[in-house]
Amino acid sequence: MPDFIATHATDLLSFALSAAAIYFYQLYLRWRTRRDPASSAQDVMLAAREAWVASVMRERRDILAVQTLRNSTMSASFMASTAVLLIIGVLTLSAQGDKLSGTWHSLNFLGHVSAEMWLFKLLMMLFDLLLVFFAFSMSVRLFHHIGYSINVPLDRELERIQIGHVVAQMNRAGVFYRIGMRAYYFTVPLLFWLFGPLFLLGATALLIFFLYHLDRAPRSDADLMG
Repeated sequence: MPDFIATHATDLLSFALSAAAIYFYQLYLRWRTRRDPASSAQDVMLAAREAWVASVMRERRDILAVQTLRNSTMSASFMASTAVLLIIGVLTLSAQGDKLSGTWHSLNFLGHVSAEMWLFKLLMMLFDLLLVFFAFSMSVRLFHHIGYSINVPLDRELERIQIGHVVAQMNRAGVFYRIGMRAYYFTVPLLFWLFGPLFLLGATALLIFFLYHLDRAPRSDADLMG
């Protein structure tokens, strides 16, 4: 293990810097959201889900609930299925590391080329895709439960509790969906890592720039990226 770390110090350091950059961006995003909740697209969606659930349950808009939940479930299911296909692709690449590692590292100017490092990179991508599958599967599970809870007739004495329970499930499903999408986004730097550590760092910087604009709540119709 010490020999592996010493040999591939550049690749491992670039991966640590990439992960740290994503982590600190998430800390910054949490700080910005606490300081100004209206600036966060996530907080805007939390409020929108709460208002939507209250409207559907109080006005008995069952058809709207079914259609919206069906669309959300289909979207999460599609993402989970795509993750499975990508997992199969990564496993296929892992079996051909001795043949492909040299080709993929033809632009590698810093990292050390070896089959062991190739497998390590694919293993990190595999873990990331497994997180994607788990997150979207949990999102589908919660949307399934919400489909039953949201159509239960309201009791006047328990109305707040019933609506609050469904809102909590909706927000939890949204959190898992967001985790799945974030893990999907991180596959891009991991994919570029196959070409070399410099590509990993460059892709991470571009990803954070993209997320910075994506996570901001739109201020106007012209502000498409937040």
